[in-house]
Amino acid sequence: MFQKVLIANRGEIAARIIRTCKKMNIATVAVYSEADEQATYVKEADESFLIGKPRVNESYLNIDNILDAAKESGAEAIHPGYGLLSENAGFAKRCREAGFAFIGPSEEVMATMGDKVAARQAMKEAGVPIVPGTDQAVTDVEEAKAYANEFGYPVMLKAAAGGGGIGMQAVNNDAELEKAFEGNSKRAESFFGNGTMFLEKQILNPRHIEIQVLADSHGNAVHLFERECSIQRRHQKVVEEAPSPFLSEATRKDMGETAIQAVQALHYKNAGTIEFLVDREENFYFLEMNTRLQVEHPVTEEITGIDLVEQQLRVAFGEALIFQQKDITRTGHAIEVRIYAEDPVRFFPSPGQLTKFEIPNGEGIRHELAVTGNSMVTPFYDPMIAKLIAYGEDREQAISRMQEALENYQVEGIKTNIPMLKDVIAHDKFKQGATETSFVEKYYLPAVTNN
Repeated sequence: MFQKVLIANRGEIAARIIRTCKKMNIATVAVYSEADEQATYVKEADESFLIGKPRVNESYLNIDNILDAAKESGAEAIHPGYGLLSENAGFAKRCREAGFAFIGPSEEVMATMGDKVAARQAMKEAGVPIVPGTDQAVTDVEEAKAYANEFGYPVMLKAAAGGGGIGMQAVNNDAELEKAFEGNSKRAESFFGNGTMFLEKQILNPRHIEIQVLADSHGNAVHLFERECSIQRRHQKVVEEAPSPFLSEATRKDMGETAIQAVQALHYKNAGTIEFLVDREENFYFLEMNTRLQVEHPVTEEITGIDLVEQQLRVAFGEALIFQQKDITRTGHAIEVRIYAEDPVRFFPSPGQLTKFEIPNGEGIRHELAVTGNSMVTPFYDPMIAKLIAYGEDREQAISRMQEALENYQVEGIKTNIPMLKDVIAHDKFKQGATETSFVEKYYLPAVTNN
């Protein structure tokens, strides 16, 4: 096994990876910006290296500085976490060229799945159902309008290199498409360096359900069941759970087998997630593949008992998976909420000095933390400060434990989305399992706006 691993990330995911490395007796190397010098994960690592100024392009996206830290520390492998450089094929390539094991898939697969148009084509060739849409980039608004009228409105305008909802917009007619095309293309160019757009038919009131996969370099591939991630704000996930309260066993089995089919067609290695949109009749369509660990991976760990970070490390080291599909079972129910430093109504970031941060403990409660009671939440990074996970023997118990934990979560000095999370978890529609992607717009926002 690796003796030393550098974590090319920050915050709660860096702390999460450090925890598993310690369990496996692997030394850890943290990297940090000037803004994160006092961060918890930096103190928890065995070694730490300053890699630049606060802004991400001067630190956490600075590949040269990260590789210099890896060389100086003597690390053998680099774990990218999620976000930042985790799906950057160029970074994966440079890690390997510099002699470091990259804890993730090959750069070729990352490049293919990072391009939404190429990913659609690859999945189509693999026999995975895809949403009707364009199989190539759309170069201008007139071409987009022609395709939209062929598919029939409403359609989703999407950035080929996008993620996190950036450059994505639902449009209902030619006039809306004309207005949206140029702005979203420019936004995608600004965020991803690629303004290429494509179109998909909009699946109305879908659910966002994903399948966790693991594959090794020995030809073995398994899935670890599904996670439902339908409750989102601005196309960003807020509440995730496993298993889905919606899927029938037949569809669950079919989706798992389809995910493995995709993995094998790609010759994929390491952890990944196949994301699907699922309509009310349980028809499912490929949405995208995340070639990394997911933010919501703890709910899968809770219901399967499998440490996904450990499996990533073992696969990257060249070990074969020690379990087959028949060995993987699910028990109970888990729900995760993402706690953001943000206004709970307008969803604007709320940076500042924490003056109080007290977290609840209890049976079935798990925390993944990026801050402590005296942390400064800076404006430079994603505003997620923690994840709260509640596990129960069934969904009802998991909901009850989550509600109690949220009531006892105490944060002062900044605004958080905890009031929103309380309202969502307590809502009758959530308790009934009616968690379509329109949930926040349909049930939460009207309630708080009218109060």
